[in-house]
Amino acid sequence: MKRIMLLGSGELGKEFVISAKRLGHFVIAVDSYNDAPAMQVADCNAVINMLDSNQLHTIIDAWMPDIIVPEIEAIATEVLYDYEAAGIQVVPSARAVNLTMNRDKIRDRADELGLRTAKFGYAENVDEFTQAVLNIGFPCVVKPVMSSSGKGQSVVHNADEARVAWDYAVNNMRGDRKKVIVEEFIKFDAEITLLTIKQHTGPTLFCEPIGHVQERGDYQYSWQPFIPDNVEYTNSILAQAQAMAEIITDDLGGAGLFGVEFFIRDDEVIFSELSPRPHDTGMVTLRSQRYSEFDLHARAVLGLPINVTDLNCNGGASAVVLYQDEGDHAPKYEGIEDAMNIEGIDVRIFGKPFVRKYRRMGVVLGDALESARNAASLIRVI
Repeated sequence: MKRIMLLGSGELGKEFVISAKRLGHFVIAVDSYNDAPAMQVADCNAVINMLDSNQLHTIIDAWMPDIIVPEIEAIATEVLYDYEAAGIQVVPSARAVNLTMNRDKIRDRADELGLRTAKFGYAENVDEFTQAVLNIGFPCVVKPVMSSSGKGQSVVHNADEARVAWDYAVNNMRGDRKKVIVEEFIKFDAEITLLTIKQHTGPTLFCEPIGHVQERGDYQYSWQPFIPDNVEYTNSILAQAQAMAEIITDDLGGAGLFGVEFFIRDDEVIFSELSPRPHDTGMVTLRSQRYSEFDLHARAVLGLPINVTDLNCNGGASAVVLYQDEGDHAPKYEGIEDAMNIEGIDVRIFGKPFVRKYRRMGVVLGDALESARNAASLIRVI
């Protein structure tokens, strides 16, 4: 039995804990607040500020886990190099976690590796930001280099919107790095996530691509497999995406499941972002695949075999359940019964102890996108 420490205990971590527990392992769930979703299913838990390197050292030293599994970006990632050097497995690797903690580091690395990306620039103050916007041109996308779930992200169409975007990005960034990335706005045909599995031994494996739609930089619904009408076009896209995903995940190293995001424009694939862990759009795999992304992540992390047949995809869809208003109180739910009265629908409520505006509180799973979205629209968080 391995002792696994999970850093970040949201809904994705919760599903990973369930997968790890089914395989007989002991899990310590860590987050910045009490009663986070993964804490509700883990063996034990701890509340710390994970950006505080001293607190992070203290909790790791107290438990001395065999494996450290980061679930979020907001971690003092430099600490993890020390433990990896001491023989503790960091998932997928300390280098991967450190580079992907900030968008600038992973974007720079993708560019260095020759991956096609949107044009981009960085800014640490208003003057640099103004120049970056002028260099990229309108429209452009503005994001904090460190955030999650689309926080601080906006599209800028003119100079008047630019200053608002700067303030929004700075006020919603995580950590202490006052830095934003300004990106070329890609007028894409679709966005996909390619779940890429790196094994301790064995080849890199790919799940069927996942189509998804975002609002405010956060995913709203997803479906798997992503299949455009033209099969030849699909094969070309898939070959490009798999080649790019393998290049960057090979470079990052380690074992585990990566969520690699791409824009699709005509027959071109453009690298967007990468998460060295299960991806939110991949919650669809709780329905669509023989083994979910969380099961596959657990197997890869633990060095267990994964066969091509384990990636069997029957197809499915997901749609999020959001809290739409302002607030920070404990949630209540209406309409779950109505949603589950729709044939083939499953509802997963994450168990988050409090709400905030646009917070993801649950997900609806179904065989088809239309029914999943319809069911999600029936659930109200109050």
